[in-house]
Amino acid sequence: MNTQAALDIEHIGLRIGGARILHDVNLSIPQGEMLGVIGPNGAGKTTLFNVISGVMAPTEGLVRLAGRDISREPIHRRARLGIGRTFQTSSLFPGLSVLENVRMAAQTKLGGATKLFAFPLPGDAATTAAREHLDEVDLCHHADSEAGSLSHGDKRKLEIAMLLATDPAVILLDEPMAGVSSGDVPALSDVIRQLHRGGRTVLMVEHHMDVVLGLVDRVAVMHHGELLACDTPEAVMADSRVQSAYLGDAL
Repeated sequence: MNTQAALDIEHIGLRIGGARILHDVNLSIPQGEMLGVIGPNGAGKTTLFNVISGVMAPTEGLVRLAGRDISREPIHRRARLGIGRTFQTSSLFPGLSVLENVRMAAQTKLGGATKLFAFPLPGDAATTAAREHLDEVDLCHHADSEAGSLSHGDKRKLEIAMLLATDPAVILLDEPMAGVSSGDVPALSDVIRQLHRGGRTVLMVEHHMDVVLGLVDRVAVMHHGELLACDTPEAVMADSRVQSAYLGDAL
């Protein structure tokens, strides 16, 4: 049986000027796990995602994807190797249809030109894949709508569909509920839950604690750039160190 982790973060440190942003962060994420990353503002959560995805290079330590050292690989190379990420702000083509946004992502994965202004053939491989991924996130009924006309929650679903079209081995979701109305949170949570049930490896930074605790296998708690704890949701919430770190903040 292959027990190799999907992602290993080994002794990661990051300094910018004289400031220590991350210090000796160690995490091993098994294949198919969903890991929540939480912590007070400024704890280093998004910075850790930046280091994993290649936005920033660590000053210490290694990032391994399925055992392969990707610590010095550029963003585009990491994406091709299997790191997929959404950001806190939407990154869509608002004037294009929902289907065309996903078709372009699928075409990039399949190879060849993205054909921004070409009318796609109904049965081509990229279009077929796009429709399948829209079905995964329950957006097929919006396939012909302009992406910019979607609700914020549906835009998040569309970003996930675009990510799925690139077939990532590890998915990083950076605050997927940010800006999403309370009425859209349950449907978006269901989409993220399906990612997990499909056997994908997912890391999620999220401030909505009820969402995190209802979705993840383990919770990693960041505090002042360090990993304070990593355990099941129940164990983390009972940890006195975590309670102290969050003193004055709502868990």
